[in-house]
Amino acid sequence: MSHSSSLPTAKYEAVIGLEVHAQLLTKSKIFCGDSTEFGMPPNTNISPVSLGHPGVLPVLNKQAVEFAIKMGLATHCQIRPVSLFARKHYFYPDLPKGYQISQFDEPLCYEGWIDIEEDPKVENTATKRIGITRIHMEEDAGKSIHDLDIDTLVDLNRAGVPLIEIVSEPDLRSAQDSVAYLTQIRQILLYLDICDGNMEEGSMRCDANISIRPIGQKEFGTKTEVKNMNSFRNVEKAIEYEIARQIELVEAGGTVVQETRGWDAASQTTKSQRSKEQAHDYRYFPEPDLPPLRVSNNWLASIQAAMPELALDRKHRFVKEFGLPGYDAHVLTQERAVAQFFEDACSHLSEKTNNRTKLVSNWIMTEVMRTLGEKKITIQELNLAPQHVAELVELFATDAISSKIAKEIFPEVLQGKSPKKVVEEKGLAQVSDTSFIVDIVERILAGNPDEVSRYRGGKTNLMGFFVGQALKETKGKANPKVVTQILQERLDG
Repeated sequence: MSHSSSLPTAKYEAVIGLEVHAQLLTKSKIFCGDSTEFGMPPNTNISPVSLGHPGVLPVLNKQAVEFAIKMGLATHCQIRPVSLFARKHYFYPDLPKGYQISQFDEPLCYEGWIDIEEDPKVENTATKRIGITRIHMEEDAGKSIHDLDIDTLVDLNRAGVPLIEIVSEPDLRSAQDSVAYLTQIRQILLYLDICDGNMEEGSMRCDANISIRPIGQKEFGTKTEVKNMNSFRNVEKAIEYEIARQIELVEAGGTVVQETRGWDAASQTTKSQRSKEQAHDYRYFPEPDLPPLRVSNNWLASIQAAMPELALDRKHRFVKEFGLPGYDAHVLTQERAVAQFFEDACSHLSEKTNNRTKLVSNWIMTEVMRTLGEKKITIQELNLAPQHVAELVELFATDAISSKIAKEIFPEVLQGKSPKKVVEEKGLAQVSDTSFIVDIVERILAGNPDEVSRYRGGKTNLMGFFVGQALKETKGKANPKVVTQILQERLDG
């Protein structure tokens, strides 16, 4: 079905809520000591507890609770002093107990929000506040592998891995808003170091509830739930497709039915999986084997004290403290390690002027990030000391070397060498000794009388030619500013 651009989208608005599941980076599972390591051979990270054997008892992983509370605090949620676990029943080959331990009507975190920025690259851009209904803890199910020859295989390594489910309010109005929200949620998870945010491996998963309504109408339309979107790109395309599908359906006189649909990346469409009539009645009831989860004020205060500065706050601080443009601050704070590297480099500058901090930012955003991209590594894996970046920046800020030389020696600095040492060893220091440069300039002017008379006759763009000759003569060591100054005195004087 083609969604022509002539659809009357202006008459309708979309109402979207996202449910994000994030696997927590604990070493062991939520209710037992099994390892959570990804990529192990099937059915090796298992025990009687994760296999749901009769008579075994779950024991709650304290670190998983702390991770969930951190996410709650980072998203301005209320933290419930006493929350309960419940059994959510459904029968599926990869759910060994026949129920999943989750939280139902009294989740750990509730009534939060985050702000998404209209244009994150601009300082003081407009923001939209997106409500967060709840964040609750639960255990992951195993994984069914549908093999054409054998039917269905089940790998229970993932069963019992701790998850948090972050449920937004239906405050999102477009696919772009949804991606901005998701990007922000992922960034918070990464900054807190509680989830690796890898959508392709399934450690972060997203379902979208989507409905449309005529603009101005208060009541919500009938919603569909879309699953199976394993990248930001797919989330955006699936939501755009589903909004257009619903508008087209309603415009043609049809009605939207409440159902679960899956995104099919191959055909770029959503397909019906099951209607709401077939939806499960999960028969929730309190988990009898787990006591209520109690979060004392002291425990909460100690978690709060260990919270890192989050990306958005850090971005605003970079603009204020280091005088960076909003764009630079946005790029540098995308990853916590890169932001830290920038701050560490700036701490080694002899003077923290806006000019110098901007040079550090430029260097990281160009040379450093290009190297990371080429080598496909993280900044932690790069053999580069932050003080060496500061040293390099100071060498060309003080005209000791040209930016051209700075780029030339960078590969050696990447091998762990101090830029100052490299410059000394190779005799690359920029020459600003005027008497030495005067001799060279006079030699060049004497050797090029035609160019000199053409310059004096108004061809002032020949200045570049003279500067080039002088740099050639000194193998790039002469300070271009001093060369230009002396040339101007000689030619215009």
